Amino acid sequence: MITVNLYYTGKDGNARKFAEEMESSGTADKIRAEAGNVRYDYFFPMNDPETVLLIDSWEDQAAIDAHHATSMMQTIASLREKYDLHMKVERFVSDEGYEAAQDSKFIRK
Repeated sequence: MITVNLYYTGKDGNARKFAEEMESSGTADKIRAEAGNVRYDYFFPMNDPETVLLIDSWEDQAAIDAHHATSMMQTIASLREKYDLHMKVERFVSDEGYEAAQDSKFIRK
């Protein structure tokens, strides 16, 4: 699995407005329904009201490439422009061989 953290930053609450429009327009739900999408969720950092974090996870690179080829990318780009957002991106690849049990003693379920 590949997870991409996208930090959208703007002014005057525009990052939050962007996320709200992505949700209210149904665009986020369309992305969640795409083949290979595992997660597409927005979060708001408590110490930075001008930033929104999108956690976007996909089964593999082919699923990301297919997503990037959809018309929704133009919708997203237009909204980013509308709200004058800037981005920082982090990309993580799951380590299938890692023993999750090593961390289980630290996780409260």
